[in-house]
Amino acid sequence: MTKPDSLPASVARVLDRDWRLLVAGEPRAARSGRTFQRVSPVTETVIAEVPDADATDVDDAVSAANAARSLWRDTTAVERAALVRRLADIVEEHGEELALLDTIDSGSPISGSRVDVAVAVAQLRLFAGLALELKGDSIPASNALHVTVREPVGVVARIVPFNHPLMFACKVGAPLVAGNPTILKPPEAAPLSALRLAELAAGVFPPGVLSVVVGDGPVVPDALVRHPRVRRIGFIGSEPTGRAIQLAAAESGIKNVTLELGGKNAIVVFADADLDAAAEGAVFGMNFTWSGQSCGSNSRLLVQREVHDEVVARIVELIERRRIGDPLAEWSEQGTMINRAQYERSLRYIDIAVDEGAKVITGGGRPSGPAFERGLYVAPTVLTNVTPNARIAQEEVFGPVLSVIPFDTEEEAIEIANGVEYGLTASVWTRDLDRAHRVIREFEAGHTWINGSSLHFPNVPFGGVKGSGVGREESLEELLSYTELKAINVMFRR
Repeated sequence: MTKPDSLPASVARVLDRDWRLLVAGEPRAARSGRTFQRVSPVTETVIAEVPDADATDVDDAVSAANAARSLWRDTTAVERAALVRRLADIVEEHGEELALLDTIDSGSPISGSRVDVAVAVAQLRLFAGLALELKGDSIPASNALHVTVREPVGVVARIVPFNHPLMFACKVGAPLVAGNPTILKPPEAAPLSALRLAELAAGVFPPGVLSVVVGDGPVVPDALVRHPRVRRIGFIGSEPTGRAIQLAAAESGIKNVTLELGGKNAIVVFADADLDAAAEGAVFGMNFTWSGQSCGSNSRLLVQREVHDEVVARIVELIERRRIGDPLAEWSEQGTMINRAQYERSLRYIDIAVDEGAKVITGGGRPSGPAFERGLYVAPTVLTNVTPNARIAQEEVFGPVLSVIPFDTEEEAIEIANGVEYGLTASVWTRDLDRAHRVIREFEAGHTWINGSSLHFPNVPFGGVKGSGVGREESLEELLSYTELKAINVMFRR
């Protein structure tokens, strides 16, 4: 265990607690009494002992959620929204400690973790504000009265990933506002901020309305997905895990499943674009702040051949100005990978790319120097001489690796952009408005930009197509996805 005096006092203080699950409104240990160790990617030492839940804990959480269904369904949408708004206030009030937990637990720089807290608060308030949009329609189908109403689905499982732990933990907002008791399964790779959130939220909602259960490995998510009383599953994570969840859900019943999965996203730069802005957009959109560990990272940069070298030079200049190092430091612009497996995966993909003919222009491995003797750092990396069918151009690395691919024509750019199994995001950079709209229409992607990248906007749906998933997040569409539409036909006597 890392000694408190080996960490800043602020970090040692937020880590100094007895970590608990939240089940039936009460913080508690796993029924088995087992725990698992959290190793920080920053210190590479154990920073916490976390409850290691199993299927019995899932059963308890689901039973409590099922018992709370009627009460929470009958609570008005305005009252539910008020409690979710209260949760947002709590997150904001405790934002600094939650950001510190994410930084030491996941390696995100403290500046990035603070951004995640702000986004989490905004998303909770967005869904609270949309509560009165949970409405149906009247339909003039005959002289009778035909109306639709939206009702809660039932018990919801929200399974979220490690790259933005607190922000994704607050994804419980939409299902709760829609009237569903919700069980949050945070990532075992970075569970601390979600467990602290559970502790803070213990007195906000009626018992069973919100539970937080985590275990080391696939037992907890599998038990949640397969549980017969879990009616709705919202998953964010990798494409292989998404397919496994679809299969497990189908084997255990007819369930509503949405998936926000991976991406191999393209940013397409034409020669007539504002090249300075495009270079900045490519670096920003790669999410180097989070070491490229984002499903939305534009990891494929497609550049028209005549400006290829110029754009690459500008990108390298921008990247080499970035400050990578201790994520707890205010100056840090990029921290660590989440764990050793992801660290080694990134390095392995760089080696594979080089073996297939790619050239490393900057980065390419662990930064050198005494500051990097400890911590799972991978330098932001740019690869050129990448072909569209190379593994580095087809497979999601989930690391700080940007592959540059030249093209000649608009048609070729579209073909390369769409030539992967994924379809999450894409962007096009050009001053030609006609071309911009032609290309955007041809992109096989769910979230796109013209002369922009990576930014998300309130109530603008986010989600992908093809291997990047089904369903939309961050919007009214997400809120409505946690409801069932019921038709009511009122017949009048004549």
